[in-house]
Amino acid sequence: MLEDCKTALERWGGVHRLIDRWLDQRREMLVSFVELQEACDAELEAVTKVQIDAFSELLMDYISAGHFEIYPQLREEATAFNDDEALVIADRLLERLDMSTELVLSFDDDYSSPVKCQHHLGRLPAWLDRLAKGLTERFALEDQLIGRLHAAHSPPPGAEASLRATS
Repeated sequence: MLEDCKTALERWGGVHRLIDRWLDQRREMLVSFVELQEACDAELEAVTKVQIDAFSELLMDYISAGHFEIYPQLREEATAFNDDEALVIADRLLERLDMSTELVLSFDDDYSSPVKCQHHLGRLPAWLDRLAKGLTERFALEDQLIGRLHAAHSPPPGAEASLRATS
């Protein structure tokens, strides 16, 4: 997708837009998370598989976008800038992100079928508490990853306009 860009501004501006869309996905997933949590608090037995699936789908989409789109683009950017230190940091952060990915996959598996969903419904509030802790850490790690691998290579504010003027 971004490989066809002709200039650095196009390329890394494209990464910036990709990150912005991903962070919008994060916000949407968090809204769904809060709604599910509120539904559990109101009446756990009334929570439906449809509600759980809606949240789980957003969660899995968010996690997948990170692993298969965002993280590789950030690594590619650090590689393009010969930022070996950032790549070492990225590897360390990505290892830690894998732990919360396992948590998300376990949640998705526990609520994947109507039978499993019914069986695990009583555990949903505890699951949501664990996910809240895991996602909080994940977001902090992802923000560090973005800060180290992308923001460090972004042109300073106002530089985009001067780059366009000289092109």
